[in-house]
Amino acid sequence: MKAFGLAATTTVALLAMLGITRAGDKAERDKPERIYEMRTYYAPDGRLDDLHARFRDHTVKLFDKHGMTSVGYWTPLDNKDNKLVYILAFPSRAAAKKSWARFVADPAWLAVKKETEAKGKIVAKVESVYLQATDYSPAPRPAAKGERIFEMRTYIATPKNLDNLNARFRDHTVKLFEKHGMTNIGYWVPLKGEKGADDLLIYFLSHKSVDAARQSFAAFRDDPAWQAARKASEEKAGGPLTVPKTGVKSVMMKATDYSPIR
Repeated sequence: MKAFGLAATTTVALLAMLGITRAGDKAERDKPERIYEMRTYYAPDGRLDDLHARFRDHTVKLFDKHGMTSVGYWTPLDNKDNKLVYILAFPSRAAAKKSWARFVADPAWLAVKKETEAKGKIVAKVESVYLQATDYSPAPRPAAKGERIFEMRTYIATPKNLDNLNARFRDHTVKLFEKHGMTNIGYWVPLKGEKGADDLLIYFLSHKSVDAARQSFAAFRDDPAWQAARKASEEKAGGPLTVPKTGVKSVMMKATDYSPIR
């Protein structure tokens, strides 16, 4: 068996030298980069439950029908604005445009929309931003892990420091988050041409609870490894990597019952 394993390894190496790879390896290498769309819906007062029902019973299935991959659906714990935040994935921006065109023209969607808006619209405003995953982001995967909360954090980098901010996350922050009990869900930056493309980082974490999140961040901030990484990165950049006072925002959220990630 050992001789066979050695021979197989040698064969793979030889094929690689000749530019020949296994079909699975080639498929993985040639797999196109995905793009993401984060959408925020604001429901009129008293209509958020109706919006959830439409997504749960109809919209998510229609998204899937038209090649739109649901990543996750969340609402803020303090939801004074009746928000629903969700992320979709597409093979490309062109694919996203085609999928949305098919979706809005689908007779099934038009019938659902008419029925659910018989007493008035259930979406007052929509915000959308197209994103790409950073090179250090884990691939968001469907997972139901019981009781936990999610945190959406948005960072605005100081001028010309988005690359430095990403480098700090790549080399230090992501590992330190895990060290202190925080689960990395995904990290994204806006696509070129989108608002915030030059300075915005959006990422999601999960925690066991709000109290656990507070404790984890307190331990993170007190960690000498973080303090050293922050100091070195700011000395290199000539100052803070995020806009002082307003450059870091956090929203605690819960996943909906129809979210693939919850």
